[in-house]
Amino acid sequence: MTSKDYIDMDENDVKRYFWIIFFIYLSVFVCSYVFFTDPFEFQFGYLVFIVLLPGFASRFGINRSLFFIFLTLLVTGLFQVALGNNTPQLFFKIFTGLALSYFFYYYVVLQFNYNIEQLFKWYLKGAYIASLIGIFQFVSFLVGFVPGFSYTWIFNKWGMVRGGNFGIRINSIFGEPSYLAAVLSAAFFVSVYNLLRKENFYLSKFQSIVIIVVYILSFSGLGQAGIFLSIIFLAVSFGLVRYIFILIPVAIITFNFLFNNVKEFRERYVSTVDLFTDGKFKLGKTHGSSFILYNNYLVATQNFKDNFLFGTGLGSHPIAFDKYSIADVIKAQGFDNNSADANSMFLRLLSETGLFGVSIFLFILIKSYVRRDENHPTSHWLISNAILIMILLNLFRQGHYFIHGFPFFIIMYYYNSVSYKNYLEESRLESINAASLS
Repeated sequence: MTSKDYIDMDENDVKRYFWIIFFIYLSVFVCSYVFFTDPFEFQFGYLVFIVLLPGFASRFGINRSLFFIFLTLLVTGLFQVALGNNTPQLFFKIFTGLALSYFFYYYVVLQFNYNIEQLFKWYLKGAYIASLIGIFQFVSFLVGFVPGFSYTWIFNKWGMVRGGNFGIRINSIFGEPSYLAAVLSAAFFVSVYNLLRKENFYLSKFQSIVIIVVYILSFSGLGQAGIFLSIIFLAVSFGLVRYIFILIPVAIITFNFLFNNVKEFRERYVSTVDLFTDGKFKLGKTHGSSFILYNNYLVATQNFKDNFLFGTGLGSHPIAFDKYSIADVIKAQGFDNNSADANSMFLRLLSETGLFGVSIFLFILIKSYVRRDENHPTSHWLISNAILIMILLNLFRQGHYFIHGFPFFIIMYYYNSVSYKNYLEESRLESINAASLS
């Protein structure tokens, strides 16, 4: 993959492409409405793909790196279908959706001249709007205005989740609080940075506070992991030694507060530790989500051992689940949930794509990471760390490969690194030219 220099967009460009921008980001934020569910869930984002993808493809052609990655997944996937480890229906449903998603969002980056900073700023604007809806949802719940806090009259794949310290866990326009926590995690990181450093990277102080408040009010375990990651990443970025005496007490106080005051957090934490320590399920005591994760961990690791190089193909985890799951006895109580997506993208990658898929992901995450450098004060490090937190949260607990435009953020993460390397090279050449003229 290669990149060009960023080309700034003026107001006329934004007006010209307004509807394209609008629908692209709707595909990221609105996944709580589906047009039909059989033979697959046709989400709003797929409609955007159908409308825009043909024009993008004819204009930009095929990216060779993506082509060979998906060609490998196609060949190995069909081989696993032939072996009986997958079915054509499961494989092509996931393969098609994943390929279309990555090519579409790659074309989006090309359409806007590799301007990752602008694309990320539009994401922040969408996150702020979603957070405002979350505030409205919270206030509506407190005053008893049902249409204001229950959006089932708008979205058909949305549910209100009761719990938390106020009787409701905010999920705004997202299907559930964990989706909110995953999608808004990058914006949360930027918001915390803005407040701690007294900066205004695209978000004002008020906007940053709104995003932080809604993120906390989701009372999501994934969101709490996002809070810890944000603290760690900021501390590392600004000097771990300098902030270690602040980081450790803050982390301990935050953990103790969540453990003692948020029942959901306490139950999940205790159950997860117990399961991965002794592997024993205690009916009535073990948290269901913790067991689902643990069970999928056992399934994925066993399937990886048997098919370590390329896995059993995209979409095959449900078959591996039926083969290796230890939840057969308690299926009636719902502990076979998330058999389709493994409850974790990392576990699903491990199971379905093996060493090949996991290696590609880890290579991108490590190779494309941009550290903060005081000698080069650009926004690249901020964007890189923010998106990395989102990626890590999805790898941990979101098993859907392309929901909420996840491939978009992978591609932005990669090209943000390419842009930074170009910037460093340009700075080096300018220094050489300046030295030669002096």
